[in-house]
Amino acid sequence: MFVAPDPGRVRLRNSCRAVVGIGLAVALAELAGLSLTASITGGLAALLALFTVADGTVRAQRATTALLPVAGFPVLALATLLHGVAPARDAAFLLVVFGGVYARRWGPRGHALGIFAFMNFFITQFLHAVPKQLPELYAAVGLALGAAALVRFVLWPLERGAAPPVAPRPLPGTGLARPTTRQAFQATVACAFALVLGQALSEDRWYWAVGTVWWIFVNTVSRGETLVRGFRRVLGTVVGIAVGVLIAIPLHGAPVPTAVLVAVCVFGIFYTAAVSYSWMVLSVTVMAGLLYGLLGVLDLGLLVLRLQETAVGAVGAALAVVLVLPVTTHATNEAWIQRALRCVHAATAEAAARLAGSPTADPAPHAAELEVLLARVRTALAPLVHPLNPFLARKARAAQVITLLDGCAREVRGLVAVAADPDAGHDARLAAACGRVRTAVEALTAGERGRHEHARAADILPHHAVAGPALAHLHSLERALAELEAPLRTSRYAPLLGA
Repeated sequence: MFVAPDPGRVRLRNSCRAVVGIGLAVALAELAGLSLTASITGGLAALLALFTVADGTVRAQRATTALLPVAGFPVLALATLLHGVAPARDAAFLLVVFGGVYARRWGPRGHALGIFAFMNFFITQFLHAVPKQLPELYAAVGLALGAAALVRFVLWPLERGAAPPVAPRPLPGTGLARPTTRQAFQATVACAFALVLGQALSEDRWYWAVGTVWWIFVNTVSRGETLVRGFRRVLGTVVGIAVGVLIAIPLHGAPVPTAVLVAVCVFGIFYTAAVSYSWMVLSVTVMAGLLYGLLGVLDLGLLVLRLQETAVGAVGAALAVVLVLPVTTHATNEAWIQRALRCVHAATAEAAARLAGSPTADPAPHAAELEVLLARVRTALAPLVHPLNPFLARKARAAQVITLLDGCAREVRGLVAVAADPDAGHDARLAAACGRVRTAVEALTAGERGRHEHARAADILPHHAVAGPALAHLHSLERALAELEAPLRTSRYAPLLGA
C-alpha cells in the first residue's frame, strides 16, 4: 500500500486536502457553539462531500456538492423523527437503502447522493440524535458542506488546469438486467437480514451491521467482487479493533490527542481508498473507536460488538449476492475489459491525430479515463487473483490480463507524453501502426463471428525494428494486445470469468 504508485502525488494531495477540509468544518461548528454531536455530524458530512463526489468535471462536482443537502436533509429529519419508533424507523431505513443503491444508475452524481442520503440516516443512529437537535444538525451539515466546497474549489483546487478522471459509467441494461437495479434488491434484502440479526445482538448498535452491508455494496457489481469486499471488510475491522484496543481505549476520550489521531485516520481513509480496501476499513474502524471515546462510551465490549455486527453484515451481503438476482462475474469482467480496450484505441487514435498536426485532438482525457477503467478491471478480477482462490490456472490467467492491461496503460501514457511535445514530428508509419492497434482491439472485443473475420493481432505486428518514441510505444502496445489474445480467447477462459 505504501509503495503503490501515486502519479503526480494526487492521492497524497487529496488526503491532505481532506484533512484540511474536515478540520475546517469541525472548527466552524465549534466556533458556532454547536454541540459535540453536531460537530461530529459536520465532520462526517464534510468527509462524505470530499470522498464521494467524483463527477467528470469540476462544474459537475460543484453541482453535486450543492445537491447534497437536497438528498441529506429530508433523510436527516426523517431519521431523527422516527428515532424512537423502531418499526417505522427500520422500514424507512430499508427504503433509503433501496433508493440510494438504485440511484447509482445515474452515474457518479446518483452514487454520491445515494451515499449521502444513507449516511445521514446512519449518522443519526450512530449519535442517537433526536428531533430537538435537528436545527443544529442542519447548521453543522450546512457549515461542513460550505467548508468542504471552499477548500475543494477555492483554496485547494487540485483539478484546476486539468479535468479530473471521468468516473466510469454504470454497466448498461434495462429492468432487472441492469446491474444497479439488481444491486438495489440485493442490498435491501441483505440490510433487512443485517438489521434483524444486528438488533438481536444489540438494540443500540445494530446499525453497524446495516452499515457494513451498505459499504460492501459500494463500487461492486458482481457476486465475486462483493464476496471479496466482504472478506476485506472483516479483515480490516479485526485489525482496526486491535489497533483501537491499543490506542483509542487508553486515551479515554482526551480531546487533543483524539483530534490528532482522527486527522491521521482521515488521511488514511483517503490515501488508502484507491489501493487497499482493508487499510481503508482499518482507518474507519479506528476513527469510529476514537469518536466513541469522545462520546464517553468506548470500552472493549463495544469494540467486540462492532466486530460481531460487521460479521453479521458480511454474511448478509454474501447470502444476498448469491441468492438474490445474482450478477455473474463473467458478464462484469467482460464488460469492463472491453471498455478498457476501447479506451486504449481511443487514446491511440487521438495521439496519432495530435502528432499529425490536429489542433483539436487530445488523448489526455482518454488516458485519464483508462486509468479509472483499469482500476475497475482490477476490482472485477479481484476474486480471481485473491490468495484464497484455489483455481491456480484461472488465477494465473487473470493476473496475466491485469499485467498486460497495465502494460497497455503504460504505453498509452508514454504515447500521450510524446504527443504533448510540440516538437514531436509526424511519421507516416504512425497511421499504419494505429490502424493495427484498432484492428487488434476490434479482434479482442468482437463476438465469435467477428473474431474469425479479423486477423489475429499477432499476425499483423510488424517484424522490423521501429524508430522514434511514438512508434516505439505503439509497437509495444501492439505486442501487449497480441499477448492478451491468449488469456482472453482460450476456450478455458470462460470458466475463469464465470467463477
